[in-house]
Amino acid sequence: MGVLVGIARHAFPKAPMELLDAVDVTVEGGLHGDFRGAVKPGGRGKRQVTMMERVDWDAAMGELGHTIAWQERRVNLLLDGFDIPQVPGTRVRIGAVELEITVECDPCSRMETIAAGLKGALTPDWRGGACSRVKVPGRIAIGDRVMVVES
Repeated sequence: MGVLVGIARHAFPKAPMELLDAVDVTVEGGLHGDFRGAVKPGGRGKRQVTMMERVDWDAAMGELGHTIAWQERRVNLLLDGFDIPQVPGTRVRIGAVELEITVECDPCSRMETIAAGLKGALTPDWRGGACSRVKVPGRIAIGDRVMVVES
């Protein structure tokens, strides 16, 4: 079992990331106020909520010799003590919210503008995180427990 240690959102593409202590999460809109969470007409919401492991961010920073804040990765959730399942369809519960892993969150070329080599440092073994869709809505907060939902 892990813990939610970071929540971030951005209101529009390339907007600064806003750190939060808690946020509502909906099936229709993902994290409240995050532009990427809204399911477009005919869409499947594969990228509603993104998450990564603190240990992976720390490893990337160690490789590059940087101490860049995790939210610069532009993912929504930072998890500690939890190994994100690399199996699409797996459900993860954070507090009362359930998210379904959909795909790996591949690091984009924008990572290179943050630090040379960052895209490559986030590429192996899903180190850049995972994308998910909301299956059970609710409110999440820093300190919430994170676990795989057993089927």
